[in-house]
Amino acid sequence: MLSATVQKGLSDYGIGERLRTLRLKKKMGLVELGKHTGLSPALLSKIERGRLFPTLPTLLRIALVFSVGLEFFISGARDKPLVAIVRRTERLQLPDRPGAGTVMYQFESLDFAATERRFNSYYATFLPVSEDQLRPHAHPGVEFIVVVHGSLGLRVGTDDYVLAAGDSVYFESSVPHAYRRVAGRTCSAVVVTAP
Repeated sequence: MLSATVQKGLSDYGIGERLRTLRLKKKMGLVELGKHTGLSPALLSKIERGRLFPTLPTLLRIALVFSVGLEFFISGARDKPLVAIVRRTERLQLPDRPGAGTVMYQFESLDFAATERRFNSYYATFLPVSEDQLRPHAHPGVEFIVVVHGSLGLRVGTDDYVLAAGDSVYFESSVPHAYRRVAGRTCSAVVVTAP
């Protein structure tokens, strides 16, 4: 039995209403949909009326019939578009490696308050480190950097680049890469990563 809070949360998505609208738009009856999904018309009716919430496998079976993804049924449940503000004083600060002796940079999450992020964005402050202290790292996806202040040294694979304030770079982050402040007193950038 679902708690009242969970039932209310699931009801907000309007899965049953979305299913009924989609089924009627395709001019399909409950019996026909049941034949395509292997689900009983009675079960489908309960889902449409909000008397039963489908499991993800059940919802996927329905989605496949209509050639839509699960997100069709579970996205856009808000009345308003997603807006997530992170004040400068509220940023979460993340060192490159907690507890490491030499810290090469610090990242401050710019979008942690957004619950449905399609990418991650950070304000990065790069600290002075020597060439031999660089520790390349890699992660799936891509990365975009725009330098705000100073000069940033970037190594991607075996290639080295120097970016000045206002310069930007886009690269595959699955290739080992490392950053360092090249010259000057400050070096900062906005870093965006995406899977």
